[in-house]
Amino acid sequence: MDQTLQVQQAAAELVAAFASNDSARYFACFSEDATFLFHTLAQPLLTRRAYENLWAQWQAEGFAVLACQSSNPQISLQGEVAIFMHEVATHIHAAGQEQQLAERETIVFRRYGERWLACHEHLSVLSPA
Repeated sequence: MDQTLQVQQAAAELVAAFASNDSARYFACFSEDATFLFHTLAQPLLTRRAYENLWAQWQAEGFAVLACQSSNPQISLQGEVAIFMHEVATHIHAAGQEQQLAERETIVFRRYGERWLACHEHLSVLSPA
């Protein structure tokens, strides 16, 4: 199978798991040493476990992903690494209310045998054009 298609499928699985608020399936899309840089946090998260712990805390406080739509995907293959960029429109429940988010995201995938796993995610606010 074409590597670009494999990365596209890995990204689609990650977004679908996130959109369905399926924590186990979502985190299975990341390597254990994955790092995360989110505009909503003061510090980066340096492991998948750190993000999983924060995610569990958020969910205990009532956080839930209600929907997520990916658009304008771009994939750049760099050997055993692939850079996936897209825009995401996310509908969440947090702090007792529903919110709509418009963000831009870069996900770096690394090849692990026959599987592509996300090893870095960077999320930023989508600025109006």
